[in-house]
Amino acid sequence: MVVETEIVCLQLSVPPLDVNNYFGAGSKIEEIQDVVTISSPVSPKSSFNQVRVSESVSTDLSRSQVDIKVAEKIPDEKSPDASLESAVLQFVPSIRSGSFADIGPRRYMEDEHIRIDDLSTHLGSLFKFPKPSAFYGVFDGHGGPEAAAYIRKNFMRFLFEEVNFPQSCEDHGVFSEGVENSLREAYLQSDLALADDCTVSTSSGTTALTVLIFGRLLMVANAGDCRAVLCRKGEAIELSQDHRPIYPSEKRRVEELGGYVDDGYLNGVLSVSRALGDWDMKLPKGSPSPLIAEPEFQQVVLTEDDEFLIIGCDGIWDVMSSQHAVNLVHRGLRRHDDPDQCARDLVMEALRRDTFDNLTLIVVCFTSLDHREPSPHRQRRMRCCSLSAEALCNLRSFLDGSASW
Repeated sequence: MVVETEIVCLQLSVPPLDVNNYFGAGSKIEEIQDVVTISSPVSPKSSFNQVRVSESVSTDLSRSQVDIKVAEKIPDEKSPDASLESAVLQFVPSIRSGSFADIGPRRYMEDEHIRIDDLSTHLGSLFKFPKPSAFYGVFDGHGGPEAAAYIRKNFMRFLFEEVNFPQSCEDHGVFSEGVENSLREAYLQSDLALADDCTVSTSSGTTALTVLIFGRLLMVANAGDCRAVLCRKGEAIELSQDHRPIYPSEKRRVEELGGYVDDGYLNGVLSVSRALGDWDMKLPKGSPSPLIAEPEFQQVVLTEDDEFLIIGCDGIWDVMSSQHAVNLVHRGLRRHDDPDQCARDLVMEALRRDTFDNLTLIVVCFTSLDHREPSPHRQRRMRCCSLSAEALCNLRSFLDGSASW
């Protein structure tokens, strides 16, 4: 499978969080168990491709096309926008999510994903995060399923055990920077581990988009062409951008490192310029390579205007815009308030539009929608008709006769 990718890295200043506890001493993170169900490409009863996480793991995490508004920079502590700061201080997101995956028209399923709504509970009592805390990840494999499966199984261990994840949030600027550094290191270590694992083919690779949520802080890390889209008052705001070799910044970086772009493909082979794995295309360890695993980041502070987040692989975005996807999910939540059903409906819509790829989607809700759209009341139709003078006279006689009975 040839992958398409483009990434946008935006680093935003974040107002202080209103929580005081975070992490305790490190806790042993177990591997995510191999439990994946793949649905048929056409069956309307496709199964969830949902990851089951071991008892000691928990998570919570959360892109943009040209025609979609990119996330606005969040003001810092000294911002004069008191109304925004007030909304931020008052709002506490309520996290719940749903997911759905389908093999699509492909012969093999190469997508994987992680969905953890309560990171603190899964990590155990030694880890204390702001509430809510969550982690989500979508991994779109190519060149075989091995790389994506390895990353799904091991990424949480790399993030919370192999790197120095920050354990204090007293200084919020330092904390958000520490989370970003930890995510970056986890991506790079995961990439190196793929080179050393003999069960993973050197031609197998995967894109990776992960989302972490701590209180109102939402951080997206992206390497590849998966996408995260925030719904803010019904408007699609992309929190990541694809890493495609044809984009000027990526093309410039690729060419400076000795690579080339041919017909939109990196070195004529790969349609993404960032991915984990693919060691047959990367230079020896420690050498600069046109294909890199380093993610780009964007972070936002959630407010009451933020309704939900859509995280999907490129099989979704190849056939629909971010705004269209947001519109579908928005309508669905107002009707039935079921993120699982919204994820399934969006995947089915992509299949109806003849996508050519595997499909994986996660919908993360930040509020509890109690205002479902009521079903319209049925009104009895009144049919009007005209009567001749004779018919009207007969009707009066009949009614008069009935009244006398």
